[in-house]
Amino acid sequence: MAMRIRIFGIVLGVLVAQSAVAQDRTPSHCVALAENAPGLEYVVPASLGPVADETVRIHYITHASFLIRSHGGLNMVTDYTGFTGSAPFIPDVVTMNHAHDTHWTANPDPAIPHVLPGWGPFGEGISHHLDLGEVLIRNVSTDIRSQFSGIETKGNSIFVFELAGLCVGHLGHLHHEPDAAQYAALGRLDVVMAPVDGGYTLDLPTMIRVLKRLRSSVVIPMHWFSLFALDDFLAGMSDDFAVVEVGGPSLDMSLDRLPGRPTVMVLRPAWLSEP
Repeated sequence: MAMRIRIFGIVLGVLVAQSAVAQDRTPSHCVALAENAPGLEYVVPASLGPVADETVRIHYITHASFLIRSHGGLNMVTDYTGFTGSAPFIPDVVTMNHAHDTHWTANPDPAIPHVLPGWGPFGEGISHHLDLGEVLIRNVSTDIRSQFSGIETKGNSIFVFELAGLCVGHLGHLHHEPDAAQYAALGRLDVVMAPVDGGYTLDLPTMIRVLKRLRSSVVIPMHWFSLFALDDFLAGMSDDFAVVEVGGPSLDMSLDRLPGRPTVMVLRPAWLSEP
């Protein structure tokens, strides 16, 4: 019996050691695959390159999909549809909402470790609290309009990513202004991605009211369909928020880079592709 206990202790120690190493290394599945394939040259897209310590990289992929990359190399994709571009890439985490099929996929790659749908059984919602050490991902359920013009209670989610001392929120396919409890559950969002189409989600005056109440340091517009909708949104925000045209699809954000005045930062979407 003593021998069995000793062997069990040795095996447990090895497993703990392996787990510690796994937590320390950059958990990039596609890079690991390429590095273990002799003769295969892997080119890392710029958005998947190194991120400075205590910094978050946000890359606008398309529509409502963003890549959020931590300094340790964790890759999270919002409103995942199954395609992010031509670059070989398997995210560590994907979030999805089901208001429309441009915000989710029924067949996510089984190699993705964490798939987080923003809905549960009809009307019941779902609760996520995924702690990956470097990143905590949680959600706040919201109601959506159903296909028959009714309401699906808790049919979608606002996802919040806490990393590098920042709270990054993705409002998803928001159909109703959050109530007091939902605002409280969201807390202070330093960076927020907001749908600004003005019709498929919230009407523009309500969305602007929501964002001004959240008072996030950085607002990234998404889901705008046309430049006219984007321009209308920017005009509505320009009295209280500065407006910055980033000039590309990505930005790196950290606590010491948060602007002193609330700012709308406009990213131009681009698929993830090899340079």
